[in-house]
Amino acid sequence: MLLSDQELALIAFIVVALLLIMSGRVRPDLVGILIIVALPLTGIITPEQAISGFSRSAVVTIIGLFVITQSLEDTGVVAWIAARLKAVGAGSEARLVGLFMLVGAALSLVMNNIAAGAVLLPAAVQVARESRVAPSKILIPLSFGTLVGGMATYFTTANIIMSGVLEEYGQQPLSMSDFLATGGLIAVAAFIYMMVIGRRILPTNESAAQTASAYALSQSLSAAYQLEERLWEIRVLPGSKLANVSLANSGIGHDLGLTLLAIWRGHRAIFDPQPTEVLHPQDYLVILGREDRVILMRDWGVEIGRPDMKGNGKRDYTVDLTEVVIPPRSSVIGTTLTDMRFRSKYHLTAVALWRGGRSYRTDVGKVPLSVGDAILMVGAPAKIKSLAQERDFMVLQSGHRYRPPLPQKAPIALAITVLVLLASIFEIIPTPEAMLLGMAALALAGCITLDEAYRAIEWRVVFLIAGMLPLSIALINTGLAARIGDGIVGVVAPYGGLALIGALFMLTVLITQVIGGQVAALIVGSIAVTAALQTNVSPQAVAVAVAIACSAAFLTPIAHPVNVLMMGPGGYKSGDFLKAGLGMTIVTIITLLIGMRLFWGV
Repeated sequence: MLLSDQELALIAFIVVALLLIMSGRVRPDLVGILIIVALPLTGIITPEQAISGFSRSAVVTIIGLFVITQSLEDTGVVAWIAARLKAVGAGSEARLVGLFMLVGAALSLVMNNIAAGAVLLPAAVQVARESRVAPSKILIPLSFGTLVGGMATYFTTANIIMSGVLEEYGQQPLSMSDFLATGGLIAVAAFIYMMVIGRRILPTNESAAQTASAYALSQSLSAAYQLEERLWEIRVLPGSKLANVSLANSGIGHDLGLTLLAIWRGHRAIFDPQPTEVLHPQDYLVILGREDRVILMRDWGVEIGRPDMKGNGKRDYTVDLTEVVIPPRSSVIGTTLTDMRFRSKYHLTAVALWRGGRSYRTDVGKVPLSVGDAILMVGAPAKIKSLAQERDFMVLQSGHRYRPPLPQKAPIALAITVLVLLASIFEIIPTPEAMLLGMAALALAGCITLDEAYRAIEWRVVFLIAGMLPLSIALINTGLAARIGDGIVGVVAPYGGLALIGALFMLTVLITQVIGGQVAALIVGSIAVTAALQTNVSPQAVAVAVAIACSAAFLTPIAHPVNVLMMGPGGYKSGDFLKAGLGMTIVTIITLLIGMRLFWGV
């Protein structure tokens, strides 16, 4: 049967929207807005239907989840958990893998997956380094833990969306209990797989790129050098004894017994400089050594420290190296350090950037920042501590942690969150109402201010979902969902309900790796529910399976923001996720099919 004009137009809309999202040239939330504006012009949906996404229960629930997550951060609940992990976590690689995967999964039951990964990331990096375990052995398990934990809860974006799709069809929506059994079984199986097989596949990243991280430069200093030795920043002035002299002839090591760790020259960083490297005027040197030796360099015509490094009237000449990661909700995404006048504002120098398996040491300040970028910075300890209090930056260094502003409200925030969770699990009140009630209770109790609540909402996600939801309505109105469902049913129906679920799972997983689970749920959801109704398979079971597939973002770093967040600190390349995630995907689909049989009778 030939496609109608409206079906052709809808296919064109979907293809263009997906291409724009995949290109990265247009923000996904802007794509959603364009759909709201343009789709009604075709007559496929009405203007009222186009904006109806903003009133959907799925969107309300997602907004509430953002606010509750922020309140747990502001009151220090998650910081307390991270601190306890740091206190008990040091140990073997296997112990660390299991610990952070389990805690990541547990937190994602009640928090946004990205937030769960973000709050545990600094603790994971620090504990790994103190245990002399490469962070790359810990961070993929942490990321995967948050993903499988999200499969076992209603409070995951894709899960909420699939529940909304069921409501579109007049079906019973999903609840916490619908995900807990099947998702919990997958989480257990995934944990066992990671402990037995998966952790042996994880990379130990000691590439040249890792030399551009604070890990290689400062993690083992206390073991390799005397504890009283510290880092110093030295500027070579014109006319200095060091100007235009090779490192071998400088006397830094031979005469003073100091170690030169790095040089930054203009916009370029030089790590592990060779003895033949010639020092230039205006070079900044990072030197390791004792204070009495460093002070002797004053007579060499150099400047020790920076003019603005002052505290309580006493000049502090020491510096620290630290890694700083750009978190998902940072307002600096898309801007450069130069644009924001970073050095003059924070008095820190960015000397290297790690992104996508590669380090950049030239013109770091001119690179537009992206989520997950890891930047090596140097500066006075007090300045690093100040930067750690900025939510736009995540400092991965012990002693420099973001301090929650409302720690005294932690018990209240935790109690309210538990009550919201119980209300949802036992269906005492509808989940959207429970979330809104929780938001109001948190605000009234002073656990979060309304201004902070509004800032906590990831409006980009809200507009993306609200904008893409009209596509689900259009798929139903045009009959395209039924047509595609017929095609899928015609191929897999002879093999039973499990074959249908398996096919839909694999389709969703493949789409998720490219465009993410949120969009995958919006595109596949209507088709999957239509196919379930045509084959008399429980639409709730199919919706759960598709939602779980949207969380199976194991194969590529771009499949989920929590993977992107781990890229820089872990020194990962894209292929690392494919190697580690292939087995996780296989375990997930096998366990899913078992769960469908056990808990849904498919």
